[in-house]
Amino acid sequence: MLILFGFLSGILGGMGMGGGTVLIPLLTIFLNFSQKTAQAINLFSFLFMAIFALLIHFKNGLVEFKKAIPVILISLPFSFAGSYLATYIDEKILKICFGIFLLVISLIEIAKLFKKNKINN
Repeated sequence: MLILFGFLSGILGGMGMGGGTVLIPLLTIFLNFSQKTAQAINLFSFLFMAIFALLIHFKNGLVEFKKAIPVILISLPFSFAGSYLATYIDEKILKICFGIFLLVISLIEIAKLFKKNKINN
């Protein structure tokens, strides 16, 4: 199961869709990993997926450094703060927050799809 889940999250992560959106629920629901352990595994595996994906996107000329640098600089302190905060939040609350996050993202993507289809028709 771990190999299959790694395969699925690697494919999605390499495509830039965020393998963690699949990996974390798979690990917590089907393999009974704690939320914090699943998040840690996701973050660690993301490092390697991101390196390979970045190399391929860089090779294809898809990386815009002028736009990426501000995002990186702003994200770094907030990533540190979020990671620090997650160590103190109860696991049930983390699960609920992650579930709400996935639900909101799903609803936004569905709305975009309907809007795009409405425009094309």
